[in-house]
Amino acid sequence: MRRNLLALILAIGGLNFAASAQTINSAKLDSFLNVLAANNKTMGSIAIAQNGKIVYQKAVGYADAGKQIAANTKTKYRIGSITKMFTGVIVMQLAEEGKLTVETTLDKFYPQMPNAGKITVAMMLSHRSGLHNFTNDPAYGGYMATPQTHEQLLSRMAAMAPDFEPGEKYAYCNTNFVLLGYIIEKITGKPYAEEIKERIVSKIGLADTYYGGKINVANSEALPYKYNGGWQEGPQTDMSIPAGAGAIESTPADLVKFADALFSGKLISNASLQKMMPVAESYGFAMGKSNLDDKIGYGHTGAIDAYRSILSYFPGDKVAVSYTANGGSISTEKIALDALRIYFNKPYALPVFAKPLALSSVDLDKYLGVYSSPGFPLKITFTKNNTTLMGTATGQAAIAFETTVKDVFTFEPAGIVIEFDTAKNQFTLKQNGNTTVFTKE
Repeated sequence: MRRNLLALILAIGGLNFAASAQTINSAKLDSFLNVLAANNKTMGSIAIAQNGKIVYQKAVGYADAGKQIAANTKTKYRIGSITKMFTGVIVMQLAEEGKLTVETTLDKFYPQMPNAGKITVAMMLSHRSGLHNFTNDPAYGGYMATPQTHEQLLSRMAAMAPDFEPGEKYAYCNTNFVLLGYIIEKITGKPYAEEIKERIVSKIGLADTYYGGKINVANSEALPYKYNGGWQEGPQTDMSIPAGAGAIESTPADLVKFADALFSGKLISNASLQKMMPVAESYGFAMGKSNLDDKIGYGHTGAIDAYRSILSYFPGDKVAVSYTANGGSISTEKIALDALRIYFNKPYALPVFAKPLALSSVDLDKYLGVYSSPGFPLKITFTKNNTTLMGTATGQAAIAFETTVKDVFTFEPAGIVIEFDTAKNQFTLKQNGNTTVFTKE
């Protein structure tokens, strides 16, 4: 749900779906995930399905690293913003029932929100409302682990100035889907958690999907971790907060089943599904689009606390993949991509990881400080945690950088490369083909 230093990118490409499930190289898939786990690059679980049937599953790492409780294919993970697909499906169900339309305006439910009379349900579903993303607010970190009532969150969100006029452009915003979850409750008179259960989970037989709470390892739920010389347990967002934007827990097996049910007409009509699927842009109604050579996939990514996840479905081939993680430095998108390369017998060499560069706490001192760049909206502060370099952008959570080359640090989940020039008190940030030079203040 909440993004770290810079937004993670939904980007899967370059696949060829010529192979069939019968030719799956399970041994190579196993080796791929084992290599990642052995190098502490990920802990998580994957499922691949074709024609509605799971053809490959595997889990690596721990549900509870402290107690050495291994994860398995029934381990459940917070799926963050994949929750938005569930919310979107329920909104479309309510539209089919005549209980609202995608042109219904927000003032019918929450007139206190900025521009409520101009913001439609369609704008909220497609992140075009202009509402400010409340999880980007600097105050968010101060209450994210504390239970919040609807009234408290509504008050916070209503007080935030909008970022742009409704409908003007796309800007990813969790506020939209928290409000949509609340609207579902207002229309149905039932809690969002109950609507998820009745309208989706029970309807298609999802065994391990529900509105989450505090993580309970005894219930096969995975704790969140960051790796810093060892797996260290991270904070947990209180699940009263993300609601329809990111509160669901699930397994990859359930997620690929959900995707298959959605695209096979078991949850909404084809007309409603077509509205959800992006056409000209990369995001439609609660659903993103990714180009895979001549194929197009649909789904969502998720990020909340240390959890990362992805669900993608390719209608032309009836193939679904989901990877959910509770820790690691390699993005779930890349893991899903590489797993599908192996699954479809594309040429793929198992990764080889360079040995981390051993640095002392004193070695990091020359990098520490506050850096800024003209025209860049955020300052970046570098601190240290023992022998790990930590980077924090204004108003965002700190992330841990890795290094295998002198003066070069990386954060793989977001594709970030930092190259320091300590003689000039500068560093160069490289991400997604963009380069920005920062200078120490």
